[in-house]
Amino acid sequence: DQHLYLTWECCSWFLVQFTFTSLKTETEVDTRENDVVASDFTNRNPRNLEQLALARKERGWKTTWPKREFWHRLRLERTQHYVEAFVERCNGDVVVSASTREWAIKRHLYSPKGVTACKNLGRVMAQRCLEAGINFVNFKAVIPWERRCDSIQEFEKAMKEGGVVLQEPRRIYL
Repeated sequence: DQHLYLTWECCSWFLVQFTFTSLKTETEVDTRENDVVASDFTNRNPRNLEQLALARKERGWKTTWPKREFWHRLRLERTQHYVEAFVERCNGDVVVSASTREWAIKRHLYSPKGVTACKNLGRVMAQRCLEAGINFVNFKAVIPWERRCDSIQEFEKAMKEGGVVLQEPRRIYL
């Protein structure tokens, strides 16, 4: 038992010495070539310009409704039996979605429709948006007379409390 302990102690001392000597040799490397800037640059983060508020927003025609001038739009759809929420890009692709049809959400609700369902769906949607890296969404694209509804106001309030800003920043023109 003591022999194994001494062997492990010797091995750990050797590993420490080996790591220390390898760190010494790495610091002696010439790093002047790191200061050279590449002539061509490829942006591998396509949402980088959106997060900097520099990306173009598609405007579309003046007669189109709802407006297409957004990067991400939050849409809430209520049916007779369920409530669904989507975050979609300006080209129509759904990025994040949540619904009271999902068993993980539905099992915690008394009813899959109504004010409390919308409130809890807003909490789930805010968490999923933040996990996907979406901090700003446009929520102005709902039908104006639906905005006064209690369920939509509770959904909006839960999204704001969850940390999602329901207005996109103004685009910076360069």
